[in-house]
Amino acid sequence: MNARQLCARVLEPLAMYTMIAGIVALCQPWSLLLHRYGVTITLIGLVGFLVFSHVPAPSEEEEEPASHG
Repeated sequence: MNARQLCARVLEPLAMYTMIAGIVALCQPWSLLLHRYGVTITLIGLVGFLVFSHVPAPSEEEEEPASHG
């Protein structure tokens, strides 16, 4: 698995779930701690999504294994 596949399959969804968790933390009325850090959690997810969604696809030279023989 290369870096782009890892980002697409694992890290991008993780960042999206982090953003959702931040929004839920902002909207829930039970925990002041979660409400206080809800915006921070959302921003961490947003920055992570922006970074992981811009990982370039590997070049064709890296994708094809060298054949010996």
